[in-house]
Amino acid sequence: MAESKPTFYITTPIYYPSGRLHIGNSYTTIACDAVARYKRAMGYDVFFLTGTDEHGLKIEQKADKLGMAPQAYVDKMAKGIKELWKKLEISNTKFIRTTDDYHEKAVADIFQQLQDQGDIYLGEYTGWYSVSDEEYFTESQLAEVYRDDDGKVIGGKAPSGHEVQLVHEQSYFFKMSKYADWLRQYYQDHPDFIQPSTRMNEMIKNFIDPGLEDLAVSRTTFHWGVPVKSDPKHVVYVWIDALSNYITALGYDGKDDSDFKKYWPADVQMVGKEIVRFHTIYWPIILHALGLPLPKTVYGHGWLLMKDGKMSKSKGNVIYPETLMDRYGLDALRYYLLRAMPYANDGIFTPEDFVDRVNFDLANDLGNLLNRTVSMINKYEGGIIPGFKAGVNEADKELEEVSKESIVSFKKSMDDLHFSEALSEVWKLVSQSNKYIDQTEPWVLAKNDADKEKLASVMSHLAASLRVIAELISPIMTHAPKEIFQQLGLDEAIDIKNLDISDLPTGAKTVAKGTPIFPRVDVDEEVAFIKDQMTTNTKAKGRAAMKAAAEKKFDPEETELKLTKKEVRFDAFEKIELKVAEILDVKKVEGADKLLQFRLDAGDDGDRQILSGISQWYPDYQKLVGKKVIIVSNLKPRKMRGQVSQGMLLSVEHDDGNVELVTVDSHLENGLTLE
Repeated sequence: MAESKPTFYITTPIYYPSGRLHIGNSYTTIACDAVARYKRAMGYDVFFLTGTDEHGLKIEQKADKLGMAPQAYVDKMAKGIKELWKKLEISNTKFIRTTDDYHEKAVADIFQQLQDQGDIYLGEYTGWYSVSDEEYFTESQLAEVYRDDDGKVIGGKAPSGHEVQLVHEQSYFFKMSKYADWLRQYYQDHPDFIQPSTRMNEMIKNFIDPGLEDLAVSRTTFHWGVPVKSDPKHVVYVWIDALSNYITALGYDGKDDSDFKKYWPADVQMVGKEIVRFHTIYWPIILHALGLPLPKTVYGHGWLLMKDGKMSKSKGNVIYPETLMDRYGLDALRYYLLRAMPYANDGIFTPEDFVDRVNFDLANDLGNLLNRTVSMINKYEGGIIPGFKAGVNEADKELEEVSKESIVSFKKSMDDLHFSEALSEVWKLVSQSNKYIDQTEPWVLAKNDADKEKLASVMSHLAASLRVIAELISPIMTHAPKEIFQQLGLDEAIDIKNLDISDLPTGAKTVAKGTPIFPRVDVDEEVAFIKDQMTTNTKAKGRAAMKAAAEKKFDPEETELKLTKKEVRFDAFEKIELKVAEILDVKKVEGADKLLQFRLDAGDDGDRQILSGISQWYPDYQKLVGKKVIIVSNLKPRKMRGQVSQGMLLSVEHDDGNVELVTVDSHLENGLTLE
């Protein structure tokens, strides 16, 4: 009877399908995929889950803006994410969608159970709500508040930087406060539960010590969600719905829960640091209330940032995985993301660093090592890899020792989720192998028949070292290992658990001439290419928006754009940021005859408010809702009549003195920057 394998369950967060995923989003899934592949190579039975979080107000609003039903919208977005994961060769076992019928049924039952046992109660909620975060905040939790002339809070920003709005509604609440002491004790008893450990300290200091508040877990102001069974006018709010996917995907609360019994609790749940709180406070309390064991580890990794901060389409600093993969290959992308992101800290993406990694780490170090080795085996050994003999000379012993150390350190680093360090350990062996060629000078040994045995040992050691390297990088890079095995004439048999440099198959025949697996690229050309790709969509669409505005609204026979005659320096003009924005709502400012209060979607993380004194020209101002306009987006916010104005609307003045807003075509994306 075959021995059963140990199980390993790993999850990504489920992604919110409100936009296209960039390389920062892709990092988590590639990292989880590397762990899943590594664990399989270590002999584990792996279940790897990813998916999409498809309910909520933001999805309902997004679909409405596009004139689509919410289900049709999430169907389209989920399909695109699945296609991206396929292109990135993600080896997930299952892809869950929170609109899957089995998940929705299980969530309704979970909510009902928690309600029946007294963990959920009905109450009234008044507080600040962020649509982008799908989260409520108290006034003290806001990172920034806006006040009127009397000091009253009229708005603000969540810790994420997203705008908040005041909400008052009936809501069901989960008694989080009831479990605060239990959770604190659990942290103490399980110091490895949250990784890195600094995240645990943040949870205690920022949320548990100040007093854990009960959590609103239902909404009545939108309908796109799972109805509460006992009170259908409420829908289950995001966190019970979304977090439960990790167990419903395994059949929890369903007819077939064999996978749940087999794989739960999860070994690793990997999330970005921005949602650590939900996975290490709300999620463990929900599980505990259900009488279920907690995941063994929740790892909250840092962000992959750009030099000017987080990636944002409105900033024009986004780079998409398809762009890098199509030009440089999937392995270059997967290698870079896991090498560039340090454990516990944020990583910084720059085009220069990416190109350097491709040229130096991949082309120079690894690619050149393979090319030289295959060439020399063909030249000196007739293409046949000689048998491996350990410890023929000091250089051989040193390479063997580095190989053993790299294997051990690589395994430990992967087990600890230190991906960058794991790759660093492999590259120690790559570096030592290149050094080994210089130490042994095979071209000199080949000149003397007396050194034939030494030469054969050098060739076998190089082939053996490359075999070890190929196996170690196989969880991270999906193509290069196959190329290395193929060029060495070796069978691709990945077994990292029992990997040893001395286990080199004898008599393998190398290819006659190897093809470089990582060609060098021109630094200046490729850096320029990536930078251009980071802004191409924004620039192109921005230019199209400006052209449309010029053609349709700046008719020289009807209008005249009033410009100051004073010359403006070009560098000063460059600082002005013009964006396409959609008018979501318009109303008059109380007590002001001329001011209209606009709420706009300018591609920011939250809605933007701008006040404009044009009410006399727009008596039917509600007709402006849905129009696309151009705004000056980087003006310093100012207060007018107790309200905060975050920018300026562009308009033109006719010869007769009438003012008209500059509008653009409706198909142009919100947040596009005009150039």
